[in-house]
Amino acid sequence: MSGLFGFSRQAYYQYENRQFTSEERDQRVLELVTQVREDHPRMGGKKLYYLLKEPLVSQGIKLGRDALFDILAANNLLIRRRKRKTSTTISRHQFRKYPNLIKNLAPLRPNRVWVADITYWFTEAGCLYVSLLTDAYSHRIRGFAVADTLATVHCRRALEMALKQLTKKAGRHLIHHSDRGIQYCSQEYPAPLSAWHVQVSMTENSDPLENPVAERVKGILKQEYLSHYTVRSLDEAAQHLERVVFLYNYGAPLEWYWKNYYKSSVTEPPE
Repeated sequence: MSGLFGFSRQAYYQYENRQFTSEERDQRVLELVTQVREDHPRMGGKKLYYLLKEPLVSQGIKLGRDALFDILAANNLLIRRRKRKTSTTISRHQFRKYPNLIKNLAPLRPNRVWVADITYWFTEAGCLYVSLLTDAYSHRIRGFAVADTLATVHCRRALEMALKQLTKKAGRHLIHHSDRGIQYCSQEYPAPLSAWHVQVSMTENSDPLENPVAERVKGILKQEYLSHYTVRSLDEAAQHLERVVFLYNYGAPLEWYWKNYYKSSVTEPPE
C-alpha cells in the first residue's frame, strides 16, 4: 500500500496516531494491559512493553517504553517488588557434597543442565515450600511440587516429574545442579539420578550467582505470580502452582526475558 500510494510506512503510522486523542490512546493501552494481567497479574512494565508493542502498532499506536511507564504510573499499575525472606537451605550436614560441574559452562541445547531450588510461599495456609527443577537452556520448568515442609520427599516429587519427560539416552548427557541443601545431598534424592546416569553438581558455597537460572526463575514465579494468589489450603496451592507453571512456561515472553536478563559469553564444550 505504501508503494502504491507513494507514502512511507512511518508516515502512515504517524497519520494513524493523529487520529487518537491522548485519552483514547491511554484507554486502549490500559485495555490491553488489563487483558495481559488477567493471566500475568504482576508482569512488570518492561515485559508488558515487549508484549504490547505489536498489538498497539497494529491499531495505529506507536508508544515508547517511557510513555507506557507514565501511563502505568498515572493509573497506579506499576509493580513494586515485595521483600520478604526466609531460609530454605540447610547446608551443615554429614551427607556427601558434590563438586560444581557447571562453572564456566553454558548449555547449548535442552536437557544438558537442570537446576534445582526451593523457595518459600507465604499464604493464608501458612508458609509453603515450592520445589522447582528448571532446564538451564530453555528456562522452562520441568518439575515442581509444593508442600508445607522441607522434607526431601517433596523435592524428589519434582525430580520424578521431570525425569518422566526424559529418555535414558538423554540422561547420560545431563547434569543436575543444586545448592548443598540437605534435601539434595540426602541418600534419598540422588538415587533416581544415579539410575538415569545423570551427573550431580552442586554449588561451592551459598553464593546465589552459582545457580543464577534457578534464582531468577523462583524470583519470577514469586514476584509476578504466586504472591498474587489467595491460598487457604495446600490443595489450593497445588492447583495454583500448576497453573502458574503453565503460564510461565508457555504464556510469557521467555526468549525476550532471558535474552535481556541472563547473558553469558561462555559456551558449552563439545561432546
